[in-house]
Amino acid sequence: MQCLILAGGLGTRIKAVSEDLPKSLIPVCGKPFIDHQLTWLAKQGITSVAIATGYQAEMISEFVGTGKRWGLNVACIEDGPQLLGTGGSIRNAVDHHLMDHGFFVLYGDSYLDVNFSAVWEASGSGQYPVMTVYKNDGNWDRSNVVMKDGRLVLFEKNRKDAREIGMDYIDYGLSVLTRETVLTHFVPHLEVDFADVCHRLSQSQELRAFEVFERFYEIGSPEGLADLEAHLSSDKNHD
Repeated sequence: MQCLILAGGLGTRIKAVSEDLPKSLIPVCGKPFIDHQLTWLAKQGITSVAIATGYQAEMISEFVGTGKRWGLNVACIEDGPQLLGTGGSIRNAVDHHLMDHGFFVLYGDSYLDVNFSAVWEASGSGQYPVMTVYKNDGNWDRSNVVMKDGRLVLFEKNRKDAREIGMDYIDYGLSVLTRETVLTHFVPHLEVDFADVCHRLSQSQELRAFEVFERFYEIGSPEGLADLEAHLSSDKNHD
């Protein structure tokens, strides 16, 4: 199994902690965050990782190298002089022939308690786009997914009427995409957001859901970073 990590963002919400570091290298329990991510991915059966980098790209590539220390095959691909955003970074990785027919997509600030093999099976081993979802009820962030009878009906971010239309689930932060989907929906050289594409896929009923029942962790904010450090420091979860 293969995973693309979207690690090109500026990390503006966490600047007070990160200073000039990219989010991937923010220390978490004494180690750069991406060290935790790659250790976790290897334990989940991932063998190949592509990291889409932008801000301070050279610092990330220098740290991860080839991925040998984690038992992974890792390749970094830079956005270039202009940050491409989430959609552009995905298309860039596909255009450079780094991605398999089907692959996972993970945000560069996410650490998730999810069974990758089960998600992969739900995607038909990479044949269908899948979004992991969590019944959030607005607790951790604004909910953005409508589910009905186990089926993803609508994904759309930043709806003011989210609660009124039954959005009580949230994008958990891990998806499966196919190369065909990317080539069809992610237009090169245009600013296309990953979330916008997922919205269109949900409208056309092309996006499947995999429900997760454990909360998600992220380091996009100081509060999220503190939560993850507490989680990883517990005897049950510490490496």
